[in-house]
Amino acid sequence: MSEMTATKTTSTGQTHRESVENRVQDFNALRELGLIAKSGDFFPSVHYPPITMYPEGEEEELLGDFVPPADALFDVYLHLPFCEQRCLFCHYPVQFGKFGDSVRDETERYLDALAIEMDLFRKRIGIPMFKARSILVGGGTPTLLAPVQFERMFRDFKERVDCSAATQFNFDVDPGTLTDQNGEARLRIMRDHGVDRVTIGIQSLDDEILRKMHRPHDVKTALASIEACRKFGFQINIEFIFGYPGQTLDAWARMIEEAAQLDVDEIQLYRLKIEAYGDAQGPIRKVAALRPEELPPFEEAIRMKQAAIEILGNYGFKENLRRVFSKKPEHYSHYAHNQCCQLYDQVGFGLTAFSSLHDRFLLNTQAFEDYYRRIGEGRLPANRGIKRNAEEQRRWAVVLPLKNRDVDKAQYEALTGIPFEQSFPDLWSQLLEHGLVEDKGGFAGLTQKGSFFADEVCHQFHAQQFIPFDRDEYEGGPLNPYRGSAG
Repeated sequence: MSEMTATKTTSTGQTHRESVENRVQDFNALRELGLIAKSGDFFPSVHYPPITMYPEGEEEELLGDFVPPADALFDVYLHLPFCEQRCLFCHYPVQFGKFGDSVRDETERYLDALAIEMDLFRKRIGIPMFKARSILVGGGTPTLLAPVQFERMFRDFKERVDCSAATQFNFDVDPGTLTDQNGEARLRIMRDHGVDRVTIGIQSLDDEILRKMHRPHDVKTALASIEACRKFGFQINIEFIFGYPGQTLDAWARMIEEAAQLDVDEIQLYRLKIEAYGDAQGPIRKVAALRPEELPPFEEAIRMKQAAIEILGNYGFKENLRRVFSKKPEHYSHYAHNQCCQLYDQVGFGLTAFSSLHDRFLLNTQAFEDYYRRIGEGRLPANRGIKRNAEEQRRWAVVLPLKNRDVDKAQYEALTGIPFEQSFPDLWSQLLEHGLVEDKGGFAGLTQKGSFFADEVCHQFHAQQFIPFDRDEYEGGPLNPYRGSAG
């Protein structure tokens, strides 16, 4: 290595270390200001209100006066809650085991109910079919189904959902289900039915960390699944979790460096969440309690995130949607963009699935037998939700777009009847003062620092009953979310 090259490498490494430590300084400063919980813990701003905070409700009150969108388009989600085994970080109810070995098993019962649910929903809102703008099939592990069941699922779905206008068909997939004896058949079925984008739950490229996560695959299988998906022409997104017990900053950085050189289109990062933010508390809480010394400190998780952002940037990856990095701007989830940024009407089917509509939100039951019982009685399985009043509409219309990209001011006024500048003027000024948000003309968005702490910035717009941590969990600074200026 020449002296010039060595100097450049040293300089780049020094800059990298400085920026990582600067982000930790931001983290500590924002904690003192009251933006971040004293513990350093976080709560993902995925929905507003959060999934765990919806009141009970039934379909009559939640959907009785619903008016479908004028263009008749919906973004559509289908949920398959079956997995080979429990991943320790998962916060959603699933059934475990080797499914699909017989024609008539638990998955067949579920597919029967799923088809009926779609029929009940379209009849409830008075439409002959759902017309999809985009589609996402998730879980669980949707690709755990045997090929014959996989075909049946697509057939039932397309009899009830018109996919002709869909701009993208997404599928969440698991590495082992794409590389086993049925893997090629599953991939061919997806391609033949129009699936064009897959998210592979890689989670780590370290076999020891995968073992600690209780993942059913190893690194070799993960890499083989990427190659298999590329062979079939899918747009490929891969996921990784940081802040997991046993992870170190150096090992994480090396792994992201390796990931950035894979033949994939998108790389998505998740910070480990110990406490449940979905419908089931994951085993990770017990793991953290039993072996707390293995859990990286919150400051180390911040370092991991910043290091990953910089490494990915060195390879041409830019943050497209929040936490999702791609080399080309056209590579992103249309489903996530439509639901969270455009706030288009979205419907979801299956256990724990939700429907996020322009003036309300419905959430399905989290219990299998309750799901089957409700559908058997000719009722939708929704058991929680909210019809938003004017105040909640104002908050909802800023939280999701701000978290994921930017707030479109014209769209905001159309949804709320109020110009964005008039909704939260004092709060916005406070966030501007601390360098977390910026005005972009027709859009309002987060700064680079604000986007790093996007979850916490969005909590500023929550009504007090929906703030994720108790009042005494925050310092009494000007960014304490309970201070009342977001009213």
